[in-house]
Amino acid sequence: MAKAPVLKTGAPILGLVSSSLTPAARDFFKKMRNILSKIFLFLFCFLLGIFGGGIGAFILIQNPEVISKINLPFSQNKNSSLTLKPVFTSQEKAIINAVKKVSPAVVSIVLTKKVPVFEEYWSSPFDLFPEFRKRGEREEKIGGGSGFIISEDGLILTNRHVVEEEDVDYTVILSNGKKYKAKVLARDPFEDLAIIKINAKNLPTVTLGDSDKLQLGQTVIAIGYALGEFPNTVSVGVISGLFRNISAQGEEGREEYLEGVIQTDAAINQGNSGGPLVNLAGEVIGINVARASGAENIGFAIPINKAKRDIKQIKEKGKLSFPFLGVRYILIDKEIQKRYHLPVDYGAWIVRGERPEEVAVIPGSAADKAGLKENDILLEIDGKKITKENSLAKIILQYNVGDEISIKVLRKGKTFTVKAILGER
Repeated sequence: MAKAPVLKTGAPILGLVSSSLTPAARDFFKKMRNILSKIFLFLFCFLLGIFGGGIGAFILIQNPEVISKINLPFSQNKNSSLTLKPVFTSQEKAIINAVKKVSPAVVSIVLTKKVPVFEEYWSSPFDLFPEFRKRGEREEKIGGGSGFIISEDGLILTNRHVVEEEDVDYTVILSNGKKYKAKVLARDPFEDLAIIKINAKNLPTVTLGDSDKLQLGQTVIAIGYALGEFPNTVSVGVISGLFRNISAQGEEGREEYLEGVIQTDAAINQGNSGGPLVNLAGEVIGINVARASGAENIGFAIPINKAKRDIKQIKEKGKLSFPFLGVRYILIDKEIQKRYHLPVDYGAWIVRGERPEEVAVIPGSAADKAGLKENDILLEIDGKKITKENSLAKIILQYNVGDEISIKVLRKGKTFTVKAILGER
């Protein structure tokens, strides 16, 4: 006896039934077979996944210590819930660590001033305009800047232009929110630097780096009191240029020439002045000082090595002292040489000014004692050539009061060397 055909589930059933149908019907059932095959495959995988997941969950419930041995980017809190761990690049980690290291020592400096409060009144009901009388005074914020702590007992380095006003009160706000009245100890007349002091102990301090080793493209971080509103604002960029010479103008119109500053594209806003420019090691390598108006991300900082002399003197002597040669001069370049028919295109040409008090050599000064005269051309100091880029003032400031220097002089076509002991300005 012939065996009856065995009917199987799914697509084989459709295949058997369709054999006795018209071609159109067979096409329809063929499509349905494909669709149902996919549905059955999906359901099979779905059920298999649920079954496998259930087994895995059962194992973890019975053996919770297993999850601690799996190296996944998760952490487990006290409630046994899983949280994702943030993943940082090596550069991000370096920036975060540098900011954590320096930020506790970055301060906000607030300038306040007592201003009169007036009220208006009418002395007569027939007056057209009111009169004003002083009712008292109130403390008003008139500005803000940044600084950073350089000693545990409260010495703070900032820009001179941040604290140059005499008739205002200065308040320092630490990163933890504590406030202290500040006293200005010294303002550097040559660099835009100042040192102030608060009465506090055991303060966090910054680490000073070496700005002579900076490289173009090096990542830097600016931290400061942005816009006088946002303390410890962090911006990141690179060193865009070195040894820049710029003319900076303040809001009050005062202009200042800054030599040898660092250019960066890290955002430096109003209020950032006096704050630190930091490398990825968390070392301060500059003091933020200026930004270019009308430009995108062009800011400037004074190299920290220029401030180390001031810091040392304040810590050792309690004041700043500056070496002084005592000559009035014009720096020579090719244009000056051509205009005045000079024998060289470099050096410092000693000349008098237009006013009687503007003498070429100040009587009793180091230059006077060394025998320097009007129209002498100073060529070198201790072998350092005097040029527009390496001015006489810049070279002299590398020395201390009382240091002896050797000066190469050109006088009436003859070259000779004299010794001078620097005085104090």
